[in-house]
Amino acid sequence: MAVNRQPKILIIGAGMSGILVAMRLLKSGFHDFHIYEKDDDLGGTWRINTYPGIACDVPSHYYTYENEPNGDWSARLPQGAEIQQYLQSIAEKYEVRKYISFNKEVVDCKHDGEQWTIKMQDGETLVHDYVIACCGLLYHPTYPDIDGLDDFTGDAFHSARWDHDVELAGKKVGLIGNGSTAAQIVSSLAADNVDLKMFLRTPQWIFPLPDRKYTAVERTLTRWFPALASFGHTFYRVVFENLFAKAVIKPGWQRNLMGWACKQNLKTVKDPVLRERLTPDFEPLCKRLVMSTSYYGAIQQDNVSIVDGNIQKIDGNKVHTKDGEAHELDVLIMATGYDAHAYFRPLDMTNAQGMTLNNAWKDGPYALRTVAVPGFPNFFFTLGPQSPIGNFSAISIVETQIDYIVDCIKQAVRNDIKTIDAKTDATDSFNQMVYAAMPDTIWMTGCTNWYTGKNGIPSAWPFTGARFRKELKKADFEEYITSS
Repeated sequence: MAVNRQPKILIIGAGMSGILVAMRLLKSGFHDFHIYEKDDDLGGTWRINTYPGIACDVPSHYYTYENEPNGDWSARLPQGAEIQQYLQSIAEKYEVRKYISFNKEVVDCKHDGEQWTIKMQDGETLVHDYVIACCGLLYHPTYPDIDGLDDFTGDAFHSARWDHDVELAGKKVGLIGNGSTAAQIVSSLAADNVDLKMFLRTPQWIFPLPDRKYTAVERTLTRWFPALASFGHTFYRVVFENLFAKAVIKPGWQRNLMGWACKQNLKTVKDPVLRERLTPDFEPLCKRLVMSTSYYGAIQQDNVSIVDGNIQKIDGNKVHTKDGEAHELDVLIMATGYDAHAYFRPLDMTNAQGMTLNNAWKDGPYALRTVAVPGFPNFFFTLGPQSPIGNFSAISIVETQIDYIVDCIKQAVRNDIKTIDAKTDATDSFNQMVYAAMPDTIWMTGCTNWYTGKNGIPSAWPFTGARFRKELKKADFEEYITSS
């Protein structure tokens, strides 16, 4: 497709979102764009995270670009290395690499009323018409605030920055955290017979989503007949959106079924004392569900023990807990998650009036249709505030958002519009619609979860996936201030 004008478009990040933006721009006839990636290769989350047992808890055929099925998945739930390989193959297919500069970190963007001036960490300055931030949610690790942590005399690292030079065999290993990452690490290390202590503060509900290896025949058939993989994508999207999505957004049989399955799974813990310790004090689904059929089995092995997660201090190689115990360790692993509300920050964004995005978001992040902020023209992002994050395919979410963003650019070019800026009233109206639906969601039932921001409102989507696609089906320029 040919376009009359080629705006200069800068993309931040070469993960699954950045790659897809490039694909969609090329399809729409835009070629004057470039991706700047702060690390040395593409892949984002799936390149950076390499901890033992890493996998996606969304079925593999659903965790693909809709029009790019993959017949090479080895199992129902894809391993991290396989996802990275898939993203690499798609980037090669569309020749995306020639549009990427690696080891280039964007640190500052300023708008002058017409264009963005972008500064890199290395001092380079660029000028572009549009900026699209594809920085992902799972990049900035959060570390526990523990007295003496920095002085731990053994090896200590975050799961997102796994140190593969540290040998775990024959050592006493401690793990802080109890989310999806921790469950995968525990299952993997338990199978390797590692002496592991898990510091448990808040137990989680575990949904027994079954995994299995695909047979050689199944993989051959999906390679020969890509429509089978495409059917898998559609099938799992329908299942997830009509079971998981509806379970979290309103009471009903879906919520009851999911809760029942979690409670039945907990009963597989034979020791009643341990089972009681692993029983959460909140409703299933209030926090993001951990998906595993191996976790409960792993923590019942003799080489794995559950200890008090209320850590008071670390002294040398000893972790002191509230119950008075001192746990001597050689290695301390922190599976303590990410700052899910950082979005693309610490990137500095400043508009023509001198307003910074940090100041605009001082009371909490907000956006028009999850992708744009009033006062910051020609700036878009993926996985923004109120996106349907959680137990969904992030790829499916960003496909909807990126199609909307590219539609905005196409309409602007077609109508010779230079800048588009989200209107405040349209943004307020969109967010009031979202906030009004929150009371029926499971997230508001009393637990502390990583969805909820400083304003007490979960940064999540309280409707179905179909509703999300409808809301972002086509950009309405009545919701934007435009200038030619």
